Amino acid sequence: MTFGRLERARGNRPISDINVTPLVDVMLVLVVIFLITAPLLGSSIRLDLPSAASAKPAEAAASVTVVLDAQGRSFVDDQPLDGAQLAERLARAARANPDTEIQLRADRAVPYGRVVELIGAAQQAGLNRIGFVAEPAPER
Repeated sequence: MTFGRLERARGNRPISDINVTPLVDVMLVLVVIFLITAPLLGSSIRLDLPSAASAKPAEAAASVTVVLDAQGRSFVDDQPLDGAQLAERLARAARANPDTEIQLRADRAVPYGRVVELIGAAQQAGLNRIGFVAEPAPER
């Protein structure tokens, strides 16, 4: 009885390459998720700035306290100043110490544009360290 050849026929060789298709699929899904959620994160910022539940910051070595009241008037160290006087006072503080920090205390009703004007005046004077002072949030 003959059974044919005694040597075994070779089958298909196993694939030894890594299949990256599932990896690419997962990465594309993650990219889509990030693209969808990124704009949603920007709109969830809470803008009720005057109260904060943070610890009291350490005092800066040199600081100038600038106050903006509800009518938009500016005060530096409790002295009322107009725009030109404020710019001169900030420039003087910058010449004395360029690392002087401005501690900005703005009323809740102050328009955002007025705060931006003050920040611009500080940066023109050479002061780039600005701290926003807020009341601590009430404990629950």
